[in-house]
Amino acid sequence: MSERKNIDAVREDAGLITRIDLALVEAVAPYRDHPVIRGLGTLSELADQPPLVALSLTTTAAGLIDRNPRLARAGLRMLASHALATRIKSLVKDRVDRSRPRKVVDDGEYGFDFGESDDGEERSFPSGPSAGAVAVARALSRQYPVAAVPAGLAATVAAVVQVPRAAHFPSDVVVGTAIGLCAELLIDRSLGFLTAALQDAPIGVRKRLRVPRAGMQGEGT
Repeated sequence: MSERKNIDAVREDAGLITRIDLALVEAVAPYRDHPVIRGLGTLSELADQPPLVALSLTTTAAGLIDRNPRLARAGLRMLASHALATRIKSLVKDRVDRSRPRKVVDDGEYGFDFGESDDGEERSFPSGPSAGAVAVARALSRQYPVAAVPAGLAATVAAVVQVPRAAHFPSDVVVGTAIGLCAELLIDRSLGFLTAALQDAPIGVRKRLRVPRAGMQGEGT
């Protein structure tokens, strides 16, 4: 567990990013209980792991049942991207202890250091909802570009609202977002290499696997 210090003492020795984090969290703290923030915060819980996994599985199942390869691929992309983003996020969380912003707001205490705490109040870094929501939104937009704006907007709201609700610091959100983008990009590139490799497979195999033609990964019926 990270050593908690009085917030005034932290400010004296803190680096630029930490000072910005603390200043922004304290600036928006008065709005934590505003109905809009509380409402958006509740909606942002849909970006937690179980809801996003359920959404990805439902999308995949709907594509399989409807015999819609494009929809099924979207669901599988969402599931794989979310799984990788969650894994990377967890690897970081399991090695870094950081107090939640509410500890700063409510108790005037802050800690940030290497550690392996299982206490949720010490696992602020990085933001899981940001990583998961961004990864899933980007994965969906690969197959359905028309969904890029609404999905991206939903992911952005789910990520940004973590700050005024005192669940995450701004840098937690930034790093979580980066993890989500990188995870989805790795999945996309991996699928691209796999699809390219399968282009050389016999035509019967390609038809059975419904492998899209080169350059057509984002399209389908």
